[in-house]
Amino acid sequence: MSEPVNPSDLEHTDPTPEPRREPVFNLPPIVLAVIGICAAVFLIENYLLTTAQDNAFVSNFAFIPVLYTGQYGFDWFLFTRPFTYAFMHGGFAHIAINMVWLAAFGSPLANRLGALWFALFFAFTGLASVALFWAMHPYGEAPLVGASGAISGMMGAAARFGFRTDRSTGKAAFAGPVLPIAIVLRLRGVVIFLAVWMIINLATGLLGFAPGVDGQIAWEAHIGGFVAGFFGLRWFDRRWQSPEWEASDHRT
Repeated sequence: MSEPVNPSDLEHTDPTPEPRREPVFNLPPIVLAVIGICAAVFLIENYLLTTAQDNAFVSNFAFIPVLYTGQYGFDWFLFTRPFTYAFMHGGFAHIAINMVWLAAFGSPLANRLGALWFALFFAFTGLASVALFWAMHPYGEAPLVGASGAISGMMGAAARFGFRTDRSTGKAAFAGPVLPIAIVLRLRGVVIFLAVWMIINLATGLLGFAPGVDGQIAWEAHIGGFVAGFFGLRWFDRRWQSPEWEASDHRT
């Protein structure tokens, strides 16, 4: 008889294939595209637009909560701001940090999901980020920008795999099935990551401490994206198959 997988086995089991040598810069095209768009927007804002033009650009494409209260009327940008804000950044440190984390967590997720489902996941977690931010600050006037909410969603997705990756093909991808939440919360490494991630986000957001980053940290958006990625991953993972411990019959 085969027995259900024990969470401790997941932490110590090593994938069988011998990993190939992986290039240092081996990013999926969809991740490179997101990085390229963010970089292009940042350069345009900082080097091509005048101050007045940049203010108009931010007003039209950043997410500004108070505009969704109805007191400023209707404009078509209300439909696009919850998505376009993710490609804008407030400074060099802001975009640099976000792109490093995007490469680290987005690459294995994109290799797992494929370009289309990764793009939909990015949009979904980015939308969840602004939804929670708006719910907590509906009359806020400060523009919200940055991809960190969607990237937080990728971190939440990584936790659902127990951070298991497979590099046997030369492209890092999250390996194995999406783990049930009951299993994930029994993995020591994942629990430590969740606790540290939450503490850092609350500390940087509430205390306003983030080296090299100007402005307030939108910790609410980070949590919104993380929760969406953690709980909503299965909607986007087309390769998912029911793991052995969820099957009704464990007999061989």
